[in-house]
Amino acid sequence: MAEIKTGSVRANDINFHFLEMGEGPLVLCMHGFPDHAYSFRHLLPDLAQAGFRAVAPFMRGYAPTEAPKKGNYQTAELARDALPLIGALGADKAFLVGNDWGATAVYGAAILEPDKVAKLVTIAAAHRGATISESANFHYLKGTWHGFYFQLSAAERTLPHDDFAFIEDWWRDASPEWDIPPYVLESVKETFRKPGVVEAALGYYRYSQNPPLHNPALKDIQERSANGLVTVPTLALHGTRDRPRRLETFQNMDGFFTGGLEKVIIEGTGHFMHQERPQEVNPIIVEFLKH
Repeated sequence: MAEIKTGSVRANDINFHFLEMGEGPLVLCMHGFPDHAYSFRHLLPDLAQAGFRAVAPFMRGYAPTEAPKKGNYQTAELARDALPLIGALGADKAFLVGNDWGATAVYGAAILEPDKVAKLVTIAAAHRGATISESANFHYLKGTWHGFYFQLSAAERTLPHDDFAFIEDWWRDASPEWDIPPYVLESVKETFRKPGVVEAALGYYRYSQNPPLHNPALKDIQERSANGLVTVPTLALHGTRDRPRRLETFQNMDGFFTGGLEKVIIEGTGHFMHQERPQEVNPIIVEFLKH
C-alpha cells in the first residue's frame, strides 16, 4: 500500500500542512481537539483504496500549520478555512469529513457554500444550532466543562503540566472503552509541545464563548455558519460512550438538515470512534461517499 504523503498549500491567508493519499475526487478530513491530522491515519488509506484523493490538513494553529496572524479562531473562520482549501487543492468540489472542531468547520462550509460540497460526514459532533439550544442543559454542561475551564488563564499551565496529563486524561474520558495505544497519545502530545499549539487549541474555545472577540466583518457569516440549514446529503456518526457530546443532542438535530440526513449510532464507541473502531466506521463512511 502507498504511504501517506505530506504537502502544504496556502488558503485563507494561512499556510496549511496536510497528509494525503490516493487519487480521485477530493475528500477533505478535518480533525478536532486535542488531536491532529494523523487522527485520520486509518481512514486515508481506505478512502484512497476506494478511489478518492483523501487529504487531512492540520487545523489552523496546529503545527506545522500556521497560526492566524490575528489569532482568530471563531467558527466562521474554521468554515472559511475549509472552503478555500478545496480550491487550493485543485478541486471545484469536495466531500467533507470532520470530527469535533473539524466537524464544526465542515458543517459551516456546507451551510455557506453547498455548491462546493458533494456530501458531508460528521463524527461525534451535532449541528452547532442543536448544541446551542442545549447549552443550558446540566448534562450538556457536564460534558463540555473543559470549554469553560479553558476560558481561564490557568489553562495554559494546566495542559502541559506533568507531560500533558490533562490531554491524556481527556482522551481516556472521551473514549472510555478504548484501550488507547501509547503511540497515539505520544503523537498528540508531540504536537502540543510545539510552540503556540496550546494557545491555539485554547483559542478555539475562547473565541467560541466570547463573541466580542469576533471579527465584526464576519458577523453574518458567523450567524449563518452556526445556525443555518445543511442542504447537502449528510452522514452523522455518534457513539453511545461519547462523554463530551450528548447522544440526546445528536438525536434532536434533524430539523437543521434539508438535503437528507443519515444518522448512525455505534454502540460502545466514544469521541474518537474513527480511531477506536476503524474497521467498523470506515466502511460506513466509504459506502456513503460512493453512493
